[in-house]
Amino acid sequence: MTKINAMWQQYPRLAPELTATLTLIEKNIKAHDPEVTAAIIDMIHAGGKLLRPAYCLLFAQFHETDRKKMIALAAAVETLHTATLIHDDIVDESNLRRNQPTIQARFGKDTAVYAGDYLFVVCFKLLAHYTSDLRSIQVNSNSMERILNGEIHQMKMRYQLSMSLDDYLLQIKGKTAQLFSTACFIGAYESGNTQSFVRQSEQIGMAIGTAFQIVDDILDYQQSSATLGKPVLEDVRQGVYSAPLVFALQNANPELVELLKKRTALTPAECEQIRQLVVAAGGVTAAQKLAADYTQQALTAIHKLPAGAARDDLEQLTQQLLTRKY
Repeated sequence: MTKINAMWQQYPRLAPELTATLTLIEKNIKAHDPEVTAAIIDMIHAGGKLLRPAYCLLFAQFHETDRKKMIALAAAVETLHTATLIHDDIVDESNLRRNQPTIQARFGKDTAVYAGDYLFVVCFKLLAHYTSDLRSIQVNSNSMERILNGEIHQMKMRYQLSMSLDDYLLQIKGKTAQLFSTACFIGAYESGNTQSFVRQSEQIGMAIGTAFQIVDDILDYQQSSATLGKPVLEDVRQGVYSAPLVFALQNANPELVELLKKRTALTPAECEQIRQLVVAAGGVTAAQKLAADYTQQALTAIHKLPAGAARDDLEQLTQQLLTRKY
């Protein structure tokens, strides 16, 4: 039986639709290699939070619409997200995600590339079958372009000790926040809401996604590998510098700078030193304030939406993401 994250027990109106979303994704994954098919399905069922499809479905609750259609579009959003994760793991040479071996670790990079590409196809098949016009497909295509540009910007900024907060925000708004914004857009647009509501939804999604990634980066300095389901501070070794480190570098601590110059040669003990130095420099505290600011921006906009259960759930979920532990 398809199981979703336990957090959705707090959202009884949403939980059945998220379960249906996962089931539909599973039904549409039919790669020629049974092992690859099984690996993709394992990844989808490995404890992902399903936040992007959840926001898609919540924004579709403000206007009466075909829920079967919205579940399918939510499935397209999550399929796109999973595809980007597979490709991320290839680029980062990651061996672990959600506490299980990545597809590239199990089958090699070539197979992982094909698996990610295959999920892009599944995503667009779902969109093409269920969307009423080409607008959502166009937005999804633009979203993919922005995600890729975010990845390119991240690659360009690797190991850059002069990386600014603006550089970081540009990076995560492309990589992470864009897909949240797209999910909110699809939910609002495809359920027949007004243009102004759709624009509001996109902006809310961008703020939520930005806050989400900042919190994700903070957790790298606070939680264990077992809790996160992936190695902590691996991004630092790969030269991907996030908000806590960017804030800490503003103080130009010589010891921190010298450690970062070791790049991939960093030992676990040195990674722990970096973590301690970033915390001592106030990097985590500053990043927490930044995440709280973006969350408040989203909550202020959500509170202007029509009152009802959908708005209540949006407010609760968005606030919950700010204080999550994984």
